[in-house]
Amino acid sequence: MSIVQLTDVEVDYDRGRALGPLTLGVAAGETVALVGPSGCGKSTALRLLAGLEAPTRGAIARMTGRGETAVVFQAPTLAPWLSAQANVALPLELAGVAKAEAHERAAAALARVGLSGAEAKRPVQLSGGMAMRVSLARALVTEPRLLLLDEPFAALDEITRRALADDVLSLWAASKPAIVFVTHNVEEAVYMASRVVVLTRGPGRIAADFAVAGPIPRPPHFRAEADFRATSEAVSAALAEGIAA
Repeated sequence: MSIVQLTDVEVDYDRGRALGPLTLGVAAGETVALVGPSGCGKSTALRLLAGLEAPTRGAIARMTGRGETAVVFQAPTLAPWLSAQANVALPLELAGVAKAEAHERAAAALARVGLSGAEAKRPVQLSGGMAMRVSLARALVTEPRLLLLDEPFAALDEITRRALADDVLSLWAASKPAIVFVTHNVEEAVYMASRVVVLTRGPGRIAADFAVAGPIPRPPHFRAEADFRATSEAVSAALAEGIAA
């Protein structure tokens, strides 16, 4: 059963159509990557899934309740005047959780992303990778059923990207939220997702939909396995065809 379903959605802006028609369902506990050329509407699709934008046409059905969807953007978007712990506690406090409990849960969330001891640090004192981990902790502290990631690793170096990809998959294994994430990196998509959806050039439509075999979290050397290489090549080929479509 889908935790969120887009049916024949289209999004029009003043400059023209940005997305669609697009039909996409995401099952509970599923990890889905959206890949496609720049300007194809990937981030627009994510905003629809998040409820941050309404389609011009089509329908959206969500099974998530208030506070059960979390979004992590490309930039960490942390409040610079708050500590890491206070940033993570903020959505809980806004939801009416008592401050002491919110900060206790925030400290536990920071520990889950490997940031024990960094609770008092301000955003300016954090590396790019640490700041993104704080953003992940803030998203996960509410225990969402749907986690949406909009190119969260794009500004990070390759080593940090790979480490954070493993972190996200380990965090997924603990609570199994549905995850939808946008990326331009085909190998990152195949590594992190159980399903890769390829969009055409804008206005984005589905060009291909691939199931990715293998356990999550990924075992060591997964990127070197023949199935991973073959799926990555198939996604790349579909992406090239989608750009030309």
